[in-house]
Amino acid sequence: MNRKLMTVAVTGALVGVLAGVLLTVSLQAAVDMPVFTGKDPEDAADALLVAGLEAAGKGSWERIAVGAVYYEGGDRARGQEILDDVLNGKPEYSDFQRIARLYAELGEWDKAKALYDKALAMKGSKANLLAEAGAYYNLNGDRARAEELFSQAFAADSNNPWAYSMAAASYLGKNPRPW
Repeated sequence: MNRKLMTVAVTGALVGVLAGVLLTVSLQAAVDMPVFTGKDPEDAADALLVAGLEAAGKGSWERIAVGAVYYEGGDRARGQEILDDVLNGKPEYSDFQRIARLYAELGEWDKAKALYDKALAMKGSKANLLAEAGAYYNLNGDRARAEELFSQAFAADSNNPWAYSMAAASYLGKNPRPW
């Protein structure tokens, strides 16, 4: 490689690295802005959720997390809008499961059940999904369906401690913890 071409290549690489460092520093400064300090709790939470949704980009799990906080935190309309946006895209079974879990934990079983059923239709061989859905069926009075799902979970993975603990929790009247 001739000397002039080498100089151009090295200079280009250094300019690229410098641009990356400057971008990283400017983004870090944006993250460190006091969007929440000194504000009342609702304003602080709102500022953080706005930043969180922006940071989530197109990530479904990330947007579900932000939508869940809005929903559970009292702004159900905004939370539902975010959750619906995920569901109206190209949701994976895990997106249905995560949103179903939110509804189930908040006592909205009809909404949760419909989403668990969609997740099961997509990926009914996952032991954790089967056990979690079964636990909520059990907690909502359908022990027969719960035990059917538990049996499928243990058949799919008989060494899954989370499946066993989620099933057990439901018999004790407790929400499953999928860890």
